[in-house]
Amino acid sequence: MEPTETRTTDGANAGVTTPASRERAQGAGAPARGFDDDASLHRTATTPAGRVVHVASFAAAERLIAGGADSRDVLIARGGDLDAAQRHLVASNPTGPLEPATPHAFEPRLLVCLPTYNELENLESMVRAILTWLDCDILVVDDDSPDGTGALADRLAEELPAVHVLHKKEKAGLGHAYLAAFAWGMERGYERLFQIDCDFSHAPWDLPRLAYAGVDNELVIGSRYVEGGGTEGWVMRRRMLSKGGNLYAKLFLGFDVQDYTAGFRCYDARLLSRIDLNGIAASGYSFQVEMTWRSKRAKASVKELPIRFVDREHGVSKMTGSIAREALAVIPSLRFGR
Repeated sequence: MEPTETRTTDGANAGVTTPASRERAQGAGAPARGFDDDASLHRTATTPAGRVVHVASFAAAERLIAGGADSRDVLIARGGDLDAAQRHLVASNPTGPLEPATPHAFEPRLLVCLPTYNELENLESMVRAILTWLDCDILVVDDDSPDGTGALADRLAEELPAVHVLHKKEKAGLGHAYLAAFAWGMERGYERLFQIDCDFSHAPWDLPRLAYAGVDNELVIGSRYVEGGGTEGWVMRRRMLSKGGNLYAKLFLGFDVQDYTAGFRCYDARLLSRIDLNGIAASGYSFQVEMTWRSKRAKASVKELPIRFVDREHGVSKMTGSIAREALAVIPSLRFGR
């Protein structure tokens, strides 16, 4: 499937292949895995406002979240330095998701792929949130939004060196947008490519968790259906549609993955290079199912991390009946061949 785009906006980073974001984190360094793999590094803290929160290593954070803790109440301590994390909490006295003192930095080159269609109300806040939690570059892929999202993306690219924009001629679906983003990122040497929704259904503060798990796994899925995961704000019909769709996928494709339809992901570029991306047929949400299946066929190591999927506050959901019908047709064809 060949995506079609009109132009790109690289802002202050035009023509530069080294992530501008790496300059922001000079001296920050990548996490010290000896500490961050220690699941015992955890303590409970109380902010000056009386809020009970957690500071933890990456491994301890995963244990807490799998046990039911909300990831917005967990501050991951860089290099396992719980004292520094606790001092930061006292100084910042947060009321929302716990922000790190500096974005989490990792050795691989990271690109967060952010498809948009009529996300004017969400785009700027999402972009700034991503850069708060993760040292990365961002590629906004806009499907010719009539509400001015593309123009806003261009303004952000002019202001923020880490932001780039890919403009497409027409609304062609989620799968086309991600394929265009993957091609753009792989051409420029990015080593990990993330998928995230622009409407805050996927929490940007969970991105460092996916990045950390992505050091050792070729595909990391932010999963609603593993222990500690879930959804918030969904009506019963949408819950049944999601769970039924995943069960349908498992029956045909196997029960080793719990959330085939999840859209919050981290891909290793080496895995993407082993997949025939031009052969991807799905364009809607079944794109996630097809990519999972093709990743399994490519012998990828797959890790699911629990996340809480929160229904959007602004804008309109892109889920339609035609998208669901596409999935019904695509999934059996994956198992039995087209």
